[in-house]
Formats: sequence, C-alpha cells, structure tokens
Amino acid sequence: MTKRNMELSLEQREELLETLKARFEKNMNRHVGLEWATVQAKLEANAEKLWSLNEMEGTGGEPDVVGHDIKTGEYIFCDCSAESPKGRRSVCYDREALESRKKHKPENNAIDMATAIGIELLTEEQYRELQKLENFDMKTSSWVQTPAAIRKLGGAIFCDRRYDTVFVYHNGAESYYAARGFRGLLRV
Repeated sequence: MTKRNMELSLEQREELLETLKARFEKNMNRHVGLEWATVQAKLEANAEKLWSLNEMEGTGGEPDVVGHDIKTGEYIFCDCSAESPKGRRSVCYDREALESRKKHKPENNAIDMATAIGIELLTEEQYRELQKLENFDMKTSSWVQTPAAIRKLGGAIFCDRRYDTVFVYHNGAESYYAARGFRGLLRV
C-alpha cells in the first residue's frame, strides 16, 4: 500500500471544520453539554485526525461528536449518516474473506478500508449506543467488530435497525451486499 498525503490543505481544513461545526450545532442531542470551541481546538491540534474525518466525510459517513471520554479527554466521532456510508458499502468483512472468494470479489473489505481511513469499526456495544441517539440503518446494515471465535469459524457479524429494534446477525465473512457497509469511530 502506498503512503498517501495525510495532510489537508488550508482550504480543505477550513471547509471540513465548517461542515463539522454546522453538523455539531444542528444535532446537539448527540453531544449534550459539549461545546464546539473545545472540540475545534482539539481538532486543530490533530492534523492526522482531521484527515481521517475528511475521509469519513468523503465516503458519506457524516461524522459527528457522539461522546467525550473524561479519562482521556478525547472526543468520540462516529459516522452519523442515516444509512451505512455509501462510499463504504458492498464490501466483505476482512482481507482473509476477500482472498477466500474465487469469483465475484468485492473491490475491498471493511477492516482494510477502516485501517486506511484511520478509524475502527464499531463494536456491537458501540453500535447499540449510537442507536440510542437516533435511528440509523433502517434500510442498510453495518459490519461490526466480530469476536475472534466467530471469525475463526468463517463468520462475521453485522447490525441494523428494524421494527424499532437493533438486530445483530451473522453471515459468512466473505459475503457482501449493496446495502451493507460499515460505520467507523475516531477518537480525537
């Protein structure tokens, strides 16, 4: 994999910060008690994290602050697009699954894409917490971090929301569908 330029131009940085600020102010229910000025200061001090947020934005994730870790001081950003991010769908779970396919391989896999962007897939618990803020994935689904025991047997898990309930399902890790992608989390 070639090393990419992970710095944004001044114009890109300003545009991204403006987008994130507007989303932050529009969705205060996601981060009650937090102030944009402190979030922005943290972002401006972390150019690599800004690059990752720009990648999340560019793939349709609509990242927003969903929490603040008091112990570490980190702000937690998560993909808050109504459905699984468009630019991260039709992917199987990981490289091993991708390489196991003999025919009709997807272009990529969730784990490698998340790593390239600098984010992590949500855990089932994080996914359920996100769903407490709003209803997400009403038509799509999202791969989540799969326990090693399940993955070892060839499976992977994904979640969605149907009938006002968050469901967790399993599939072969090599499977991929147009309506399944993944949501990411970034700590800044």
